[in-house]
Amino acid sequence: MPQPLDPQQDQFLRLYAEQEQSLHGYVRSMLPDRHAASEVMQEVIVTLWQKFEGADDFRKWAFGVARMKVLHYLQRRKRDRHVFSEELVQQLAERQAELGPRHTTQREALEHCLEKLHHDQRVLVLTAYTKGTRMDDLAAQRGETAMALYKKLHRLRQGLLECVRRTLALEEPV
Repeated sequence: MPQPLDPQQDQFLRLYAEQEQSLHGYVRSMLPDRHAASEVMQEVIVTLWQKFEGADDFRKWAFGVARMKVLHYLQRRKRDRHVFSEELVQQLAERQAELGPRHTTQREALEHCLEKLHHDQRVLVLTAYTKGTRMDDLAAQRGETAMALYKKLHRLRQGLLECVRRTLALEEPV
């Protein structure tokens, strides 16, 4: 039987889980590829875990740690001409900090709208946009032509877009 977490571990895990997607998006926005972002995120998580002392402003602290880890990563890779300059990373970090809450709101609206779709439609959309899915293979599995599948997905995307717009419009302050 697993040991219960102490209150500080429990608090860390809850705060981290709440910020995980945003934090990963933040790191990803400052690095040129997913592998680099994954490598840096591992360092970020370890550092957050080792240095966590409380929840004063976990988001701000975690994003600061992430920014420092990205800069450290870029410093180590400086000889590679494909690495962003520190100035560009700073600009990207500032832009992501501005847009992060908006992206979170948009993602939540999309998730809300996906839940409104019929089960079959939701499965189709999620399957079609899963990494590695080939549309011609998916169409064949469904007994449809690729063109019919593209049209169906287009209509679903349009419906999701309108739903997201309506949902966001309802949430905007008047």
